Amino acid sequence: MRQAGRYLPDYRATRAKARGFLDFCLTPKLAIEATLQPVDRFGMDAAILFADLPLPALGLGRALDYRDGEGPVLEPLTDGEAVKRLDIAGVRRVLAPVFETVAGVRAKLPREVALIGFAGAPWTLACYMVQGRGSAEFAAPRRWAWRDPESFAALIDRLTEATIEYLCGQIEAGADAVQLFDSWAGLLPEEEFRRWCVEPVCRIRAALAQHHPGVPVIAFPRGAGQLYQGYAAATGVDAVAIDQTVPVGWAAAWIQPQACVQGNLDPQLVVAGGPALPAEVRRIRAGLAGGAHVFNLGHGLVPDTPPEHVAALVTELRR
Repeated sequence: MRQAGRYLPDYRATRAKARGFLDFCLTPKLAIEATLQPVDRFGMDAAILFADLPLPALGLGRALDYRDGEGPVLEPLTDGEAVKRLDIAGVRRVLAPVFETVAGVRAKLPREVALIGFAGAPWTLACYMVQGRGSAEFAAPRRWAWRDPESFAALIDRLTEATIEYLCGQIEAGADAVQLFDSWAGLLPEEEFRRWCVEPVCRIRAALAQHHPGVPVIAFPRGAGQLYQGYAAATGVDAVAIDQTVPVGWAAAWIQPQACVQGNLDPQLVVAGGPALPAEVRRIRAGLAGGAHVFNLGHGLVPDTPPEHVAALVTELRR
């Protein structure tokens, strides 16, 4: 998943050069460094763009700040009138430094190493923009979606358009594939999951296929449980990332016939290390050996991950 890099001493040194986290994300020289560090250190098969999920909110004209120990803090969206003022045209203009980062990374990577761009899926971006910050429950967007589904649908539509613009910009700058992170998909019941997660991703996939045919799209509806079943067929994505709670045998039976599977080692096992780490790597690889599989984690690496454990993981995969 996203190799945010906080576990690496070289990442922390790069981070210290920025005035703040937003400045870090929007300064191409620093973002290029952060993107390349895991590849340079471990020889990964792909780099994933260093940026942050709520950045499109800034492009849409909403205030965005980062506070130590609190993460992103946004100007909360509260009604349909505010939705109408979201500026799609600002996505390309305000987020031009992100596209510059993509181009800079692609120029420095060997051709055989892929570059993955990314964006938050519309539902997850809506969670942050309505709640105004991170949350375990994201009650505000869920209540809005129930209370006034028509205006909430307008928000999702606007965010879907913005995401298409954002990902097209990344592809045009040099991304070889793109990934949609729907980090809070697991909060929704079945019908709302279809409406707010599946349908927008389907629209994004169709638009990208029209504008940039042949560029693979990965989607990660984290926490979706049994709603992973049928997700690939419904959205048309090329690969589905699975979190660590999804049984490997179930994924092989229900997801892999329709799409490549990406995942799904528990990030805490990379912290723990020891004999359990290579054993679990072998178990996941064997369980998904019957189809297309990108080995990865079930969520992001956590900050206290020892870098030597990441190196051991890569060594086992290479072996």
